[in-house]
Amino acid sequence: MLVADWPDFRPSRLLRALAEGDVEFVVIGGYAAIAHGSPRLTNDLDISYSPEPANLEALGRVLVGMDATLRGVADDVPFVADADTLRQVELLTLDTRHGPLDLLAAPGGGPGWAALRRDAVEVDLDGITVPVASLDHLKTMKRAAGRPQDFLDIDELEAIERLSPDG
Repeated sequence: MLVADWPDFRPSRLLRALAEGDVEFVVIGGYAAIAHGSPRLTNDLDISYSPEPANLEALGRVLVGMDATLRGVADDVPFVADADTLRQVELLTLDTRHGPLDLLAAPGGGPGWAALRRDAVEVDLDGITVPVASLDHLKTMKRAAGRPQDFLDIDELEAIERLSPDG
């Protein structure tokens, strides 16, 4: 499945599956920027997740239930997105029956799971309240990623921050 297969992608089904599966996660990346007010468009959902064994089990169950497969890899490669796999990887780019999902155990520039979760803000995304990376953490992760789009996102996030009543 290609990102182009999801021209109207919305993360609600992914977020609902994660929340209902009791997965401890924080939304990062493009949808985090959108949650903070950016007009950015993105075709996948990026999350970071707790490395605790019980959470890896919960996340693995959700991923298997969503028929997760590796994005961009031939179908004949054996792969199961379960807790055993999650314990061995730092990054997975997946396609699921609900759309594209990127998993980052420890996002570059991130503060570590405990601080990322502690400082996350609760935001309603498509009718589901989920934790979203704070503006400060999101900007730091985007600086570390260093792609042209990330620098555009940082500029937008800083403008949003300046224009906010608390900014």
